Amino acid sequence: MTLDDLASKYILKSERVLNDIRVSQGSKLVDDKSVSEVIDEAKRYLEDAKFYLDRKRFETSLASVAYCEGLLDALRLLGLADFSW
Repeated sequence: MTLDDLASKYILKSERVLNDIRVSQGSKLVDDKSVSEVIDEAKRYLEDAKFYLDRKRFETSLASVAYCEGLLDALRLLGLADFSW
């Protein structure tokens, strides 16, 4: 699999998660606004990944989508969002 294919695959996967993500309500440690800010940051990383993919900067695209996935995974692991890859 080429870097182009790999970046495209991860971008599509992250887009699907961001479209379907369900934010858990009622955390006592983290407010809903903070969760929304993390999701917005993940969206920005995803947009960066698509930008760099279009410019054939595949390594940078992969790094950007990896940050996006890391933020989403952190929310899921903390029980602040529900989704599956």
